[in-house]
Amino acid sequence: MLTDMDVNTVAYYHPTPWNTHFEATTLPEMLARRVAQAPDAPFLHFLGRTYSYGDIEREAKSFAAGLLAMGIKQGDRVGLFLPNVPIYASAYYGAMMAGAVVVNFSPLYTVEELSWQVEDSGTRLLVTLDVPALYDTAAKVLESSGLETLVIGSLADMLPRLKGIAMRLFKRSDIAKVEWGPDKRKWADVLKHWPEGEPTFDQRDDLALLQYTGGTTGRPKGAMLGHSQLTVNAQQVGALNPFDDPSKEVIMGALPFFHVFANTALLNHALVTGASIVMVPRFEAKQVLQSIETYRATAFPGVPTMFQALLDHPDLAKADLSSLKVCISGGAPMPDPVHKRFEEVTGVRIAEGYGLTESAGVVSANPYEGTRKAGTIGQLVPETEIILLDKEDPTKLAPDGQPGELAIHGPQVMRGYWHRPETDAEVFVERDGKRYLRTGDVAEMDSEGFLKIVDRIKDMIAVGGFKVFPSVVEEALLKHEAVKEALVIGVPDDYHGEMPRAFVTLHAGKDATGEELAKWLNKRVGKHERVDSVVVREELPKTLIGKLDRKALRAEVL
Repeated sequence: MLTDMDVNTVAYYHPTPWNTHFEATTLPEMLARRVAQAPDAPFLHFLGRTYSYGDIEREAKSFAAGLLAMGIKQGDRVGLFLPNVPIYASAYYGAMMAGAVVVNFSPLYTVEELSWQVEDSGTRLLVTLDVPALYDTAAKVLESSGLETLVIGSLADMLPRLKGIAMRLFKRSDIAKVEWGPDKRKWADVLKHWPEGEPTFDQRDDLALLQYTGGTTGRPKGAMLGHSQLTVNAQQVGALNPFDDPSKEVIMGALPFFHVFANTALLNHALVTGASIVMVPRFEAKQVLQSIETYRATAFPGVPTMFQALLDHPDLAKADLSSLKVCISGGAPMPDPVHKRFEEVTGVRIAEGYGLTESAGVVSANPYEGTRKAGTIGQLVPETEIILLDKEDPTKLAPDGQPGELAIHGPQVMRGYWHRPETDAEVFVERDGKRYLRTGDVAEMDSEGFLKIVDRIKDMIAVGGFKVFPSVVEEALLKHEAVKEALVIGVPDDYHGEMPRAFVTLHAGKDATGEELAKWLNKRVGKHERVDSVVVREELPKTLIGKLDRKALRAEVL
């Protein structure tokens, strides 16, 4: 356990003291402060065009004024159905300036997925792009749901002038054909002059963002994140930076902005420090390597599959990554072979961290410099406490020295789930007068406060009365030189109840059969952890941000 009562008994290796208190403010206020300090400082670099903090604030204010003119009221939901493009930032902060609640939607959603979340959240207005794949989906949702208005941005308008002209002339098929009308408005036409008597809302206690979880079962749930949760977590992330002048940092923005990790570690973190972000519309290894070189990026937050993709790319050997000070890995466990090989090949340190939608993004991280422990998720960010709950009975603490369900208390923890009071009752526990968020992750902590995630409670496999952690079996498999990725799930077994079964992909140029891998693996794990088979596949299912997706695999197989 690590609480405010005993945190001072362990060494704390982050540069900012654990007991630092952060101001709960609003995101528009954070942006205004940054603009007041350095209005012309670069904020977003996008395909050769740079937007300053002042540029984004002006456009955000104009969008806010446009929303108010269209009748958007305080507390109304405004959705963003966008890839990584500059108007994402303008719409995100602008909607909040108007007192609205932002709802993030993945640009990869199907009509059914988008329609369900639009209805569940009560989204009135949706911002999207004039790219056929996005617009066509959004237009169908407009027809079939309670959505009232589409605001459609022009990708060509966001590009450098010559690139924009070229797109309009030579890539017309990449521009959606829109039937403009009262319910389908151009982004540029929506923008209005921000009035002198600026509307003011007491937003410190207001809801700012509905961030839908991926969920392990059933429909996604909307985590309610207020301005205070988001601004404090951004400051907690900023407090991890040990480097001299954080405003000089250039962050590689390959994570999708619709995801909470990117919202906190990229956009809102930049407001705190004054850093700039190199945006790419989506992750492509070649483009990321070129962008790091061109803009001399100093930090790269990503998920493990991104680092694997960079290792697999032939351009890595000749890429100049000397500007990078640190890479931050989150979203999924970092396989030890990928971690080691990336650092050996590039010379760049990877600091693994941990967070979840319900915590506004970040809970813990390994230090960017100095002491760190591979295979762990590091130490808690400042002002965050945890307890470990008994895996079978969450009303009790886990036995001393034993893994338990990680539960978090801190200023970044969500307020609850949107219209899901029955789920709130299950996910929060009260202890010593504090409310802790149950994560569903099984963790253990060493004597220095470094945490290691052992597995997900719902992913544990029951083998003849024994509990098997899939991650333990996956970790063993990944030590085989041919194995690139691994997922283990439980499959029904008449005798044992369940048996572990492994699914793997192989490195290019490597060859191994499932039978060979199973024989190799079962000599290296406990008797109850032995798999009934190993299935070699061309690819494994992944989530929208590139994490290996055990839930999807289980649904497919079972």
